[in-house]
Amino acid sequence: MSNVTVPQLAWFEPKPLKLSIPDGWKSEVYNMAGFDRPALSHDEIKATVANPIGMPPLRELAKGKKEVVILFDDTSRTTRVSEVVPFVLEELAAAGIPDSSIRFICAYGLHGALDRLDFVKKLGADVVGRFPVYNHNPFADCEYVGTTSTYKTKVYINAEVMACDLKIAIASVVPHHPAGFGGGGKIILPGVASIESVEWNHKYGFLDVPKGKSGMGVYDGNPMRADINEAAEMAGLNVIFNCIDNSWGETVAVYGGAMKDAYDAAVVDAKKHYLTPKIDDNDIAIVNAFASVKLPTKALPVAYESIKQTGGDIVLIANSPEGPCTHYWGGGFGKIIQARKERAGRAIPEHVKNLIIFTEYPDAKWDMFNEPNRVHVMYKWDDVVTFLQKSYGSDAKVGIYPNADIQYCG
Repeated sequence: MSNVTVPQLAWFEPKPLKLSIPDGWKSEVYNMAGFDRPALSHDEIKATVANPIGMPPLRELAKGKKEVVILFDDTSRTTRVSEVVPFVLEELAAAGIPDSSIRFICAYGLHGALDRLDFVKKLGADVVGRFPVYNHNPFADCEYVGTTSTYKTKVYINAEVMACDLKIAIASVVPHHPAGFGGGGKIILPGVASIESVEWNHKYGFLDVPKGKSGMGVYDGNPMRADINEAAEMAGLNVIFNCIDNSWGETVAVYGGAMKDAYDAAVVDAKKHYLTPKIDDNDIAIVNAFASVKLPTKALPVAYESIKQTGGDIVLIANSPEGPCTHYWGGGFGKIIQARKERAGRAIPEHVKNLIIFTEYPDAKWDMFNEPNRVHVMYKWDDVVTFLQKSYGSDAKVGIYPNADIQYCG
């Protein structure tokens, strides 16, 4: 046996997970281009925050503002918000904004709400103890701000957010299906939008997109992204700080400033940073979810492309004590109760012989696929290897993707 490692436990002191690969298997690790890019220093992050793109310094923009909201993404992203926040707060203090005028809201869209421990992971204990931190509520108290021209989405946004005259967002930019990349206006839609607005945007984004205009890493001409950007402009998002992460979730770049200018710059970097070689002849694809381990199916698009069209097996590593997040659009709430999106739509392509979900944290609720004969949940790596050896013996071509949930193939 030979060994390879993949990152795990993004919010629990990250460490490598060792995977034993049988001798004779022709295995290769396919990293994204920027997997080992060095993390920024605190001074480098501070300099980025102090010199935003396409706008005056935040300390100037913030002068005279009465109420400030800082939006941040949830633990389904590895954004180290705590590394950026101190310098944003310095800018606000320099503008004369008192602590009493600042609040934080987690823009989790239709994911489950966070608790104090999650807030501390994202923001740091000092911030949680100093400022009020709230969850968005997609089910109530959302204010109509307009209708988009792209999808005719009626945009309803968190009323607490809309009550603030300075709106700041901190999030990461990673490949996203079908919006191309996360970050930017997604902190507004779906981040702090009503369930009706999110459902409408997602319905069209997933079901009504011209071929080649949607998918991981597809940015130019992506109608879902255009719809999202319209909503963010209607909501009056003033400033974004978008981070790019390496293989271990470390911050390697921050693009801050006016939404369009800063986001466009971030995407230029992201297109190169997350790019991965395109392979389509693997017998087995081993795909690791790390950055979005609470949304592990984000790792599957790379896997579907990687294995042979004549048939192959996929191993999805979703190794986290948290398990998949609650999802009020695409999740299940019982054996017969579904969220608003029918999970039957989450089909496995025909060329996938078996999908093995591997986690060391037992959970009997891995029922997001209606494919009982092809989906297998396993809690020991040796069991995974034994299962695969029954089909491939000592002869298999294996592709290993350490960050499959944020990798895309150009």
